[in-house]
Amino acid sequence: MSWNEEKINKLKELWGKGSTASQIAEIIGGITRNAVIGKAHRLNLSSKIKARSTSSSQNFDNNTEENNSKQRQGRKSKFKSLIIENDFEPENPKKLEELDESSCKWPVGHPEEESFYFCGRSSLKDFSYCKLHLLYAYQPKGKKEEPTTDKDEESQQYNEKKINTA
Repeated sequence: MSWNEEKINKLKELWGKGSTASQIAEIIGGITRNAVIGKAHRLNLSSKIKARSTSSSQNFDNNTEENNSKQRQGRKSKFKSLIIENDFEPENPKKLEELDESSCKWPVGHPEEESFYFCGRSSLKDFSYCKLHLLYAYQPKGKKEEPTTDKDEESQQYNEKKINTA
């Protein structure tokens, strides 16, 4: 495909009117969207970003901030509720063939070992892991916690760290 003066002029006209690259390619015919974008770039045509009007931009920014704060509060409170619950059900060791949709798929051990299994507790809705392993899998940004040897002390310290970072 070669660009002739007629196609270039049509490209400039449609680009100036705000048509998308796909629309321009379809109107001109015989060229792809990427060819239109490439030619527009080589011709130094202005970028296609449209500025929002001031009032709609302010509304958009306010809505975005409100949504973000709601998401943060919701996630934080959900996370805290998981941490506060310290009564995790006992492990239900399962082999790969025994796993189903409602089983925790947290691997325990090394796959090449005979003793390898998956946690098998009930997984949370829309997650592959139980409450306990969800806390390990989805860590807040920053330094990851190092496990200690004493289980009760470890649990208490872990919960305190999670509450502080959540």
